[in-house]
Amino acid sequence: MISKTFFKKMKFICLSFFIFTLTSCATYLPSNPDNICAVFRGEPDWYEAALDAQKEWGTPVYVMMAFMHQESRFVHDAQPEFEWFLFIPLGRASSAYGFAQVKDETWEEYQDATGNSGADRDDFEDAIDFIGWYTDVTHKRLGLSKWDAYGQYLAYHEGRGGYQRQTYKGKPWLIKVAQKVKARASLYNSQLKGCKDELDDAISWF
Repeated sequence: MISKTFFKKMKFICLSFFIFTLTSCATYLPSNPDNICAVFRGEPDWYEAALDAQKEWGTPVYVMMAFMHQESRFVHDAQPEFEWFLFIPLGRASSAYGFAQVKDETWEEYQDATGNSGADRDDFEDAIDFIGWYTDVTHKRLGLSKWDAYGQYLAYHEGRGGYQRQTYKGKPWLIKVAQKVKARASLYNSQLKGCKDELDDAISWF
């Protein structure tokens, strides 16, 4: 005869599985994006994907994550707002989309170069890999260090050609943004040192 305790345990297991399934299907949005430890604790898969990108391309996790924070605040389907003329919609300012705010043509370049034709801009793993790839190519072509969040971000925003032409010098606002990215990368680096062992244990357990 099956005991009531058994049914209670099965009910608990089924309920736990149901909740896990719901949360797994939901789109994760960090409640504290200013703390990289909190971001990764909320989604260990993101930490693993960031480590994979760092291993593949050599760009530090904290630099890539600082870029993503600036570009989308980790909103998976972020895109520029619609522009209007009076009451007439003119469309979006650019085709930038996703975690890393990548334009159509640049994403296609990434897909062709890496062979990752099924990559999606609203997939964290693909977006963080893109940032790693882009900064790696920038390093090879322009000689910018992968640890140089300031210079790399300017090249990321303006394009490598724009960086070489120093178009950013005519954009004081962009200089300030790049400085913010540099400061955030430094903050993330400091935070990550304090929780790296914990995060490593978490992904090794899974």
